[in-house]
Amino acid sequence: MADKVKIQNLDVLFSGEAGEVQALENINFEVREGEFLMILGPSGCGKSTLIRTIAGFQKPENGKILLDGKQVRDPGPDRIMVFQEFDQLFPWRTVQGNVEYALKVKGVPKEKRRTDTRKFLEMVNLQDFAKAFPHQLSGGMKQRAAIARSLAINPGILLMDEPFGSLDAQTRAVLQAELVRIWQKVGSTIIFITHNIQEAILLGDRVMVMAGDPGRVKDIVPVNIPRPRLPETPEFMALWQKLYALLETKRFGENGIKEKSMPGKD
Repeated sequence: MADKVKIQNLDVLFSGEAGEVQALENINFEVREGEFLMILGPSGCGKSTLIRTIAGFQKPENGKILLDGKQVRDPGPDRIMVFQEFDQLFPWRTVQGNVEYALKVKGVPKEKRRTDTRKFLEMVNLQDFAKAFPHQLSGGMKQRAAIARSLAINPGILLMDEPFGSLDAQTRAVLQAELVRIWQKVGSTIIFITHNIQEAILLGDRVMVMAGDPGRVKDIVPVNIPRPRLPETPEFMALWQKLYALLETKRFGENGIKEKSMPGKD
């Protein structure tokens, strides 16, 4: 399977009052065509900086980001982001209008815009809310609409920055299952950020574990568990422990002193 994304020797620096701070250091990895890659790590390890750099919103100091062999320099419609915040939709447009607008910007003819919008709203089970405005939707429904809008324009890669992080546990579980179903149907390439070990195993083909400071790739772990995945199985629990151990080792410095708390089993 061909590489969709290739990150080579990526460094990202930020300038602040205290001078330059290195956010990412020597990041190297590939994402295969149609792969679901999870990026797992604690807050502050550079996950969001990495995905924003892939999107073209943040300029790297060194290194390259290649998408289909072409270097990424600026934002573009071949990379679409879905954020954690619920307010990603245009509040003055209906759910249907939000999806159609994205297609209009891409130059899709009017009749095809309507057809494609219906297809993707049905895919996320929002066909009955096509005429609703964002303020009339729950948080989970807003995220479904954002996913539909993103998928409708058929991006080369879908970048998801903890899109379910602000949802309650039940809604989160439903959307996790729906996202896997949609991904299996459309075959998109997805990079998904999380700090939740269980979510990483439930969704990903592979899990890239990050550590900091500065942010770096610690390990990339394959998820060789058949779907649908159940947290109660021995295979799932063993992988959870492996990923937790990779995260847990950052808590202690060379002298054994605890440095930073890490995410628990959430």
